[in-house]
Amino acid sequence: MDPLWALRQVAFQLERAGEPTYRVRAFRKAAEVLAALPDGEVARRVAAGTLTDLPGIGKATAGVIADAAAGREPTYLSRFREPVVGGQALRALLKGDCHTHSDWSDGGSPIREMAETARDLGHSWMVLTDHSPRLTVANGLSADRLLEQLDVVAELNAELAPFRILTGIEVDILDDGSLDQRPELLARLDLVVASAHSKLRMAAPEMTRRMVAAAANPHVDVLGHCTGRLVVGKGRPESTFDAEAVFSACAEHGTAVEVNSRPERRDPPGRLLRLAVELGCTFAIDSDAHAPGQLDWLSFGCERAEECGVTPDRVINTLEAAELLAR
Repeated sequence: MDPLWALRQVAFQLERAGEPTYRVRAFRKAAEVLAALPDGEVARRVAAGTLTDLPGIGKATAGVIADAAAGREPTYLSRFREPVVGGQALRALLKGDCHTHSDWSDGGSPIREMAETARDLGHSWMVLTDHSPRLTVANGLSADRLLEQLDVVAELNAELAPFRILTGIEVDILDDGSLDQRPELLARLDLVVASAHSKLRMAAPEMTRRMVAAAANPHVDVLGHCTGRLVVGKGRPESTFDAEAVFSACAEHGTAVEVNSRPERRDPPGRLLRLAVELGCTFAIDSDAHAPGQLDWLSFGCERAEECGVTPDRVINTLEAAELLAR
């Protein structure tokens, strides 16, 4: 087993398991150190027991390197690899992911690393959807930074082809239902996810008008984590709105309802997801990944989607990139 691959895979599994960021960074840092070593140096240090003399290599990371070099599966891998029991038939049909973040906003990894991980998971495309400027806590992208990102994506696409990074944004839904980015810039993007991140306790009539306006906006392709709820830790209650009105607007205007796969969100709740199915909505099963390992959270969303009656023909990320863009 390649020790460098093992370190990166442990980091991936730690991210997937929702472990603290500092633990993930320790393994990614160790991988960087290993990658910079000359040929044969790893084997020499394993034999001499001097791996921990290297800066950035601690007892845990050295153990993973030694196990891999000896052909043993590191205990970290067996400890954190957890099988997903449901949703696998739908998961196998997904060609891409409509909601991902990079270190351009509040993600933890560069665009290239996110794209290469998505490719290695078997995807043919992913949409890069960093935050819009109003979400300053997430380092949201100004118009100028978003334009700069488009150039970076074009360069990466030339290198990573046939894998494709689609241009996008997770744009904030403002209090009146308008969007937190210039319309002419939104029109240039391949896909727009619109989400509410503020005033989530707005009174139901106002929140309904806000969400309907976003769903009906011609620039919006996906309505993101619609209730804003959090179901772990201290949690956060659902936003209240007329779900039938909001999902009817999504169905009418061809805006997909996001099935957010993050374990702390599981949004929308089952009862609302079933209602969206009944009202004829299409869906995007998204990871909302902020780190490479989180890209594999799509299985969680697929499991919930299958349980609630979402069929593959209504999931937009079962499409190839050209088909998605032609919708």
